[in-house]
Amino acid sequence: MRWMWIDRFERFEVNVAAVAVKNVALSEDHLHDHFPSFPVMPASLMIEGMAQTAGILVGAARDFKEKVILAKIGKASFARLVRPGDQIVYSAVIANLNETGASISGTITVRTFTQGTRVELPVGEVDMMFSHIDNNLSGQKFPDFNFVFNSQFMATLDTYRRDLNIAL
Repeated sequence: MRWMWIDRFERFEVNVAAVAVKNVALSEDHLHDHFPSFPVMPASLMIEGMAQTAGILVGAARDFKEKVILAKIGKASFARLVRPGDQIVYSAVIANLNETGASISGTITVRTFTQGTRVELPVGEVDMMFSHIDNNLSGQKFPDFNFVFNSQFMATLDTYRRDLNIAL
């Protein structure tokens, strides 16, 4: 099973945008190793969470028939730390989508509690480009089998479909 860095979708509009969340828990092994006495969510894993949110959005645009891979991170900037007990919110918007790939504009916020009040604070911005590798410009051939959106991944995605009651 692949690592999933999102827990659920809150919004999903095919060809438009998606919002996913990740609950950060102290029980996650990576938090103990990053800064042992001050656990924080690594920025690299937040980038991966955004890539998963956006990659599923790009895959849904063509009904998961294309092999979609992350091609480039155009920008990744972070302004705040995310700690156990926080909830990360990944918001991905399709900026451009065509037969060779897509570009995504993403924002990351955190839902946390400050003085007993729930607040949503900016964490960072991530802009990404994805490639439909079967339509790559180099002409390189890939297996017919969809190794990105395989049956195991699609079974996991069914959980999100039920939660949203939509056809991803």
